Amino acid sequence: MPFSPLHLLLFIFLLGFLLAFVQIGIFTIAFDKLGLSPHSAMLLLFTSLFGSAINLPLFSVRAERPPEIPPVPPQIRGLLRQVMREFTGRTVIAVNVGGCLIPLFFSAYLLKHHPLPLDQVFLAVALVSGVCYTFSRPIPGMGIGMPVFVAPLTAALVALMINSEHSAPLAYISGTLGVLLGADILRLGDIRRMGVPLASIGGAGTFDGIFLTGIIAVLLA
Repeated sequence: MPFSPLHLLLFIFLLGFLLAFVQIGIFTIAFDKLGLSPHSAMLLLFTSLFGSAINLPLFSVRAERPPEIPPVPPQIRGLLRQVMREFTGRTVIAVNVGGCLIPLFFSAYLLKHHPLPLDQVFLAVALVSGVCYTFSRPIPGMGIGMPVFVAPLTAALVALMINSEHSAPLAYISGTLGVLLGADILRLGDIRRMGVPLASIGGAGTFDGIFLTGIIAVLLA
């Protein structure tokens, strides 16, 4: 995954800025509502950030080549720009460590340490998943797209209505799992028509996808 020195410096600056936020800013409030210490919050943030660059392949499926689309300008591909893979007629289905596995493990941790009835959790996840599926759309040549604030707003509202006393952990769980189910797993049937070489569950990244949804939902709950 090659990247330029300038982008590396920007990435390091962004990482330092986000870690500082854990200590004194918005992330501290969110993680405190979830019962995490600043040290644990930094560990979660750090592993989620770097885990978002790791995709674990599961299997591949035949896919259709999409219509010709304009190339993505280099300046908006992100700080760590991965080499664009050539589409060969098959799409590799993978899971993203930072955007899928870590949120799943952390959701399991929250379920263990907070008295959340499973029926409430299932209901909240189902509602958020339905909204995410409705608002998400397959984008040929790129992946699944969805308005950024749909999931966190829905998760926060659902959590407050179902269990206001423990709305923060319920908002995180329903927000992250709702996106994974509604905008990723339930959209696997659309993968064949998108013409992408790699489709990663949770691969929207850490801060612009699953992780950000969980944090915003907790802040609003």
